Amino acid sequence: MIADQIEARRPACWASGRCCNFKEADHRLYTTGLEAAYCVARLERPLSVKELDEAQARGGCPFQIANICGVHTIKPSGCRVYFCDKAAQEWQNDLSERAVELIRRIHDREGVEYRYAEWGSLLRMFV
Repeated sequence: MIADQIEARRPACWASGRCCNFKEADHRLYTTGLEAAYCVARLERPLSVKELDEAQARGGCPFQIANICGVHTIKPSGCRVYFCDKAAQEWQNDLSERAVELIRRIHDREGVEYRYAEWGSLLRMFV
């Protein structure tokens, strides 16, 4: 659903890495506990507390490698719908809300405690 909606809108991505530098882009990434757990469980190597602390001190994501997402295939929905492209601003929030609602339903269906919080704080629960 998310991928289809994004593909239909064809937002520009310049691979600038701005979206991964939350402080510089003046935004915060919020996601669900299920998405954070999914990402951490599928990492090629474990994320260390030191890496997470350093990323948060920089104001960015611990998975950003230069200007590229190091976890592109397993990144959370908030990352999937966020684009620096100004033309994408009008539909991103709505799509993000719908994605979070779908994930909330998975939490409910599977009996998994629902958490929605800032990305770094959720990652910290699993490192």
